[in-house]
Parts: sequence; C-alpha cells; structure tokens
Amino acid sequence: MLTLRAAAVAAAALFAVLTGAVPATAQDDVPWSVATADGEFGSDRVNYNYTLDPGEQLTDGLVVTNNGSGPLDLAVYAADAFTTTQGKLDLVTRDTASTGVGAWVSPAAGSVTVQPGQSSEVPFTLAVPAGATPGDRMGGIVTSLVQDGVERRVGIRIRLRVGGALTPGVSAEDVRVDYSGGDAVLTYTVHNTGNAIVAVRQSASVSGPFGSWAHAADPVADTPSLLPGEKWPVSVPVHGVVPAVWLTGSVTLTPLLTDAAGSTAVLPAVAVTTHGWAVPWVPLVIVLCGLAVVVFLVRRRTRNRRAAPREEPADPVPAA
Repeated sequence: MLTLRAAAVAAAALFAVLTGAVPATAQDDVPWSVATADGEFGSDRVNYNYTLDPGEQLTDGLVVTNNGSGPLDLAVYAADAFTTTQGKLDLVTRDTASTGVGAWVSPAAGSVTVQPGQSSEVPFTLAVPAGATPGDRMGGIVTSLVQDGVERRVGIRIRLRVGGALTPGVSAEDVRVDYSGGDAVLTYTVHNTGNAIVAVRQSASVSGPFGSWAHAADPVADTPSLLPGEKWPVSVPVHGVVPAVWLTGSVTLTPLLTDAAGSTAVLPAVAVTTHGWAVPWVPLVIVLCGLAVVVFLVRRRTRNRRAAPREEPADPVPAA
C-alpha cells in the first residue's frame, strides 16, 4: 500500500475548496487525501516543481488515499492557478478554460475509484507546447467529488518553469496621493509585468515641496506571490503629513524572486512618484478673510474721502 506524506497533505489543503450553495468552513472535512507519487522526481515532495523546455514532456503521478468508510468515485482533472483577493493561491473551476498548466496536464484517467483504507496512483503527463513562451506557470491536479450540488476539491499545485529567458519585472500603476486632515493615503496597483512569479517588497513616503517635511509610511507588508500578469491593489496611509499645498508621494517596489529550491533573490527596485494637493484650508480661510477685511476698510476709507464736502475759501472783506 502506498503511504501518505504529511507534508503533501498540508499542500493539498491549499486547494480544498467547497463551491455551490453550501459555504466552505474550517470544519468541512473531506474523506480522502492526496500526495505526490515517488519516482524519478523524488519522494515525500510537498508539491510538483518542474523545468521543461518548449516541446518537452514528462510523466508523474498523484496518489489518492481513501480515509473514509465507503468507496469513493473521484473525478481527476488539471486546472490553472490564480491569486485570490485574500492573497491565497487557488485553482479555477472545472468549467473555466485553462490556458497553461491546466491545459498541458493530462491525467491517465478522468476518474478514479478508491476503496476504504486503500490508495491508488493516477499517472499524468505534462506536455509543454512547442510554441510555449518562457517563464513561470502555476496550476494543479485536482480530485473532485460532487454531492448534493456541492463540489469538494483536493489537489496539489504544479509549478512549471518553461525554459528560455527569464525576465522578472514589476510596475506601480494608477499611483495617486490624497490628503485629508493631517493624513495622506497613497494608492496604487502592483503589476507583475514579467514572466516570473514574484512577491514584492514595498515602501512609501510623502513629502512637501523640494523634499520638505518628509514622512515615511509605517512598514508595508510584502505582496503575496503574484503570477505573471497579475495585479495587486495597495492602499498605504501616511500619518502626520504637513499640508504643504503640493505633495509628492513616492513608492518603491523591490521584486523578490524565489526559485524551486526556496532561495530568494532580491532584484533591483522600481521607484515611482506622484503629486497631489494638500491645501491648509483653515489657515487659508483665515488669511482670505483677513484680506477681505483689509480690502473692505481701504475701499470704505477711499469712498469716505471722495464723499467729504470741500471747504471754499471765504471772500476777502473790502477795506473801509
């Protein structure tokens, strides 16, 4: 009997999903588990990691173990991965067309039946098209059971790097700075413009004209790992900003590239600036009111001078 690797079970939990009318909860347990098969790619793997050139292919296996008391008939398929709005990795649903790993992985069978307490291995083939572009892809191989309109999925992720030039890149888009009562908010979108999976280290600051009254934001959390082409919205508050009329917001993004072995390389940073207004309204209103009073007094004084009667000199009295 094939044994189950605990590390692979933890990885599989990443893709344990409930969809349909019944919401997923932490208490929803599935009666089966999955693991990577032992073979030429190693044993006790947490997930699948491959590097293939365009046109190459390989064969590997998925081990399915029935931990329940009755037989299980499970569907088996592959799907592309994406990053959720919570920063977690998930797989597209079966009715969503895959264009990467999900389209290139073919299980030997579309379903598997596993008896209670038993395990079964499902071979699969990963074939990279000859015209595939270089870079990282992420997906997964999934086992699925539909009961009462609810689909339960358990799978293991597949990370693939297609050989060729690796060109990591990020940009900050739609950058803006807004001011309100002593605080500024920098908003922007981190865009993975390269062909590698990267997380992004971030820092932000706001200053007045010519770099005066600079204030750095509190430490900003790294983005989750973003797949090529993915975007991540960010909003960063900066406190204690002086309303210096014209503000400069600065954002620095540092890509972090992690390889299959877990080593992280820090790549050159990208810096972006933007500008916005920070008008000190209360002092400005006071000054404008003061100017209005001065103008009013000056104009009234001028009118009074013009309206005052002029005294005519008296005629001389003739001598007697």
